Amino acid sequence: MEKPKEITKDMKIQDIIDLCPEAAEIMLNYGLYCVGCPIASQESLEQGALSHGISKERLAKMLKEINKAYQKKISEE
Repeated sequence: MEKPKEITKDMKIQDIIDLCPEAAEIMLNYGLYCVGCPIASQESLEQGALSHGISKERLAKMLKEINKAYQKKISEE
């Protein structure tokens, strides 16, 4: 499977963590405690964030931080 160029809000939470394990800590820092939850494999980042009361603005900030970590990870591979 070819890795995506960036992580999007429409990707499943578990897929994001599989691509970038550092994303789990970032999600936790934003109050998204879906890490390790069985629903994480079925729920998108946006769905999880909105269901946990995270605003779209904070979601955008979290996604930007996750992508920064992801870009660093793929540049080191």
